[in-house]
Amino acid sequence: MKKMIIKGGQRLTGEVTIGGAKNSTVALIPAAILADTPVRFDSVPDILDVHNLMIILESMNVHSTFEDGVMVIDPTKIVENPLPSKAIKSLRASYYFMGSLLGRFKRSTVTFPGGDNIGPRPIDQHIKGFKALGANVTENEDTVYISAYERGLHGAHIFLDVVSVGATINVILAAVKAQGITTIENAAREPEIIDLAMFLNNMGAKIRGAGTDVIRIEGVDKLISTATHTIIPDRIEAGTYLSMAAAVGDGILVNNIIPEHLESFTSKMIELGVDIQIDGDKIFVPKVSEMQSIEVNTSPFPGFATDLQQPLTASLLKATGQSVVNDHIYPERVKHVLELRKMGANIKHADGVIYVDHTDQLFGAEVEAGEIRAGACLMIAAFMASGTTTITKADNILRGYDSLVKKLTQLGAEVSIVSDNSL
Repeated sequence: MKKMIIKGGQRLTGEVTIGGAKNSTVALIPAAILADTPVRFDSVPDILDVHNLMIILESMNVHSTFEDGVMVIDPTKIVENPLPSKAIKSLRASYYFMGSLLGRFKRSTVTFPGGDNIGPRPIDQHIKGFKALGANVTENEDTVYISAYERGLHGAHIFLDVVSVGATINVILAAVKAQGITTIENAAREPEIIDLAMFLNNMGAKIRGAGTDVIRIEGVDKLISTATHTIIPDRIEAGTYLSMAAAVGDGILVNNIIPEHLESFTSKMIELGVDIQIDGDKIFVPKVSEMQSIEVNTSPFPGFATDLQQPLTASLLKATGQSVVNDHIYPERVKHVLELRKMGANIKHADGVIYVDHTDQLFGAEVEAGEIRAGACLMIAAFMASGTTTITKADNILRGYDSLVKKLTQLGAEVSIVSDNSL
């Protein structure tokens, strides 16, 4: 594991360019194995999850290259092999290989994936979808066995009991080459799902309704890539830098944003009292003199993203009064609270609700990034604090933020990543 060391009391200024969306990328890479030709992606973020997915691809004889944001994946010589459990367990999004392998080979065996521990995230809706498509699903300890090898997959009508991004994507991946028409009702509407559907449709898939709560997929026999797919900008990375700009910025311009993807977040920033200036695909955040307390309630897109409640929480420490954060998606997503208290933050949680009181001064400390977004919150708090902060388990932050040290340094930050020899 690595440590991130940040010199506090810094004011940041300049501009930063947002990379491709992590949550698109981790679905698109598994989706690439459905293609009958090599595929090419642009704007791929340089994050640890991408490199772990490349290891998984290599285990199936799928060669990939990644340089300067461009990734080429060649699945034409793919073979069925056991997937490397270490790489699978390092990121939860590896469960998308369930759907893509099922779509490619009509069967898949996947070790139950890992990733951030932010509370229960069951895969029952994924399994429900696979069974509806005609697959048999069995579980043994931490391994899931899925097979429709004898009868193949067929179109089905699937109503998801809860809105689930992962289940929506996995059903799309399994259904895109199934016989007949599949309908997903109560589907997730996230922009990353639209991005996936666009990639598949450009190869000949027939997916309609992505971005709405009803998605229809007509199965096709082949998927042929003829053009580079450019991944959408990462709205969570963008929101993190916008929150950072509000907390410690002396004027920061955030480039490569799709404002419509961030409306629930930017509306809260305006409510806070941040005079954001939106210009096409850019947002400028001027120096903020004061902020007012707010209430945040997370919900599925287009609501306030659960992945942004923690980055924004650091900024809420500067607001007058008490702010309240209700994460209705992952109520147990509170790993940042205790760590912020180590830095002197007036923050607490009870019954799944986070209460953030105005804090005049934060102090540098050694804190732990329990997961990606908790780490992002601590990173912002470290710039707000006096003294030096050491964030352990910084690998978790690097899983989700493209070229992080380079971008922070360009804004004037004194930050470094070092190996943690104590672990």
